[in-house]
Amino acid sequence: MADVEHVIGLLLGTEDDWPRAYEALLRRLGVVTEADGRTHRTRSVRVTIEPFNLRSKPQHDLVIDRLAYWYYHPREWLKKIALMDDVYLLNSPFTFQSMEKHAAYCAMIRLGLKVPETVLVPFKNPLDNSRWAYTASRYNQSFDLDATAAQVGYPLFMKPYDGGAWVGVSKIRNATELHAAYDTSGERLMHLQASVEGYDVFARSLTIGPETMVMKFQPDKPMHERYAVAHDFLTAETGDEVVTISRLINAFFRWEFNSCESLVKGDQVHPIDYANACPDVAITSLHYYFPWAMAALLRWTVYCVVTGRKPRLDLDTAAYFAISDRTDLSYAEKLGEYRKLADAYFETDR
Repeated sequence: MADVEHVIGLLLGTEDDWPRAYEALLRRLGVVTEADGRTHRTRSVRVTIEPFNLRSKPQHDLVIDRLAYWYYHPREWLKKIALMDDVYLLNSPFTFQSMEKHAAYCAMIRLGLKVPETVLVPFKNPLDNSRWAYTASRYNQSFDLDATAAQVGYPLFMKPYDGGAWVGVSKIRNATELHAAYDTSGERLMHLQASVEGYDVFARSLTIGPETMVMKFQPDKPMHERYAVAHDFLTAETGDEVVTISRLINAFFRWEFNSCESLVKGDQVHPIDYANACPDVAITSLHYYFPWAMAALLRWTVYCVVTGRKPRLDLDTAAYFAISDRTDLSYAEKLGEYRKLADAYFETDR
């Protein structure tokens, strides 16, 4: 028996490959001993979905959530155990529910990141709400979709403001494609986002706690070939910028298991997608990088429970905005200051 026993919950949907790998690694880990001799043993359980009393006490110290972004009953359970029981969550359901891709764009533009020009357009179809017709007749302004697209510039992408897995994303090259995509968008709010043409590298970075793996991503290939095994596709400076952006985003929103997609053109890094509540960690996708991902997940989750790391549900946005609003700092200097805040949040010095 160890001095302290910890339980990590796995809240899962259809996945079984990485959970089995994680569970096996955790069993092999055995007892962890602190410098003072105190011992810790950690085990995992798969979370089941059932009615829960708001005053019931969970057995978990930490939960890895891969389900609540679409299944709302367990999402509300996560909120309960975070608010009432201080259970550590990967990731925060609060910010992933309210800070979808649109809000994430807004925040990072405020911080000065080089997000491509982006416009949010109204719904194509009327909402299924009895108040919509009256409200729209009084307050909705008619707009010229072609003129709006022209302001962004062709080619562009039409993409859901809150989507994932590339669902509903269309590359738009002309007005005909623009109207065809908008007509099929229905009741989904859509962004028009400028395309970064002629980019040199599509970089996808997977961040787990304080660790980030930047991978060369090939979106046009089959899923099992998209993560290229390459280690010299970015300069040291650009690679460090991609890591900084990834860590900044996660620390800002309190996300600790997230991926970030960036397009690199010359020495410019353009983040285009970085709010992924359930990042791809399937072995059939990551292949070469899968062992790193599982080891990083093991390291961070065990670190959190053994050290008693406390969940941070509050956001310290003012500290980041204070840096972004300074006129005496260059972009690189601001990134350096953001990195300090992010490193402090993830306790990288430990």
